[in-house]
Amino acid sequence: MKLRSGTGASGRGRRDFLRTTILAGGAAALTSVVRPAATLASGQAEVLLLSCMDYRLLDETTLYMTGRGLRRKYDHVVLAGASLGAVTERYPEWNKTFWDHLALAIDLHGIHGVMVLDHRDCGAYKLILGENFSKDPKRETEVHAVQLKRLKGAIEERHAGLGVELLLMSLSGKVEHI
Repeated sequence: MKLRSGTGASGRGRRDFLRTTILAGGAAALTSVVRPAATLASGQAEVLLLSCMDYRLLDETTLYMTGRGLRRKYDHVVLAGASLGAVTERYPEWNKTFWDHLALAIDLHGIHGVMVLDHRDCGAYKLILGENFSKDPKRETEVHAVQLKRLKGAIEERHAGLGVELLLMSLSGKVEHI
């Protein structure tokens, strides 16, 4: 945005900019009064959600979690392929990232469960496993179930007290339990 200086019509641009800036600052200040940053960073979360990075399902994922009554009650880790990203040998640093985040969510927010949300037509599954499973929905479900259950077993082995929920989302946002 180019600022205009001077008086008259050109001074109006600066006043409009300042008015917008002041109003935006007031909105930010009001937000911090309503929800202080300290309260957002402390407290408890119910679960850790692991989901895929696919931009097509960001809104659907948020809507699903809100619909489950978990709005602002979950920590969120995003890995390409979700369950596959957390267990694949191809990207061992992703495995470490998932386990580090899970440990932190337990220690920092006292989570008591993990929700793993894979999705259909996943590009990470195509690239990592070398096959497009979306052409056969039954086979696609089976392949996701293998990875989801593999991760569930590993979570239960390391953190016996955590509940683990396995989910598969369609591109329309419909979620099925595995």
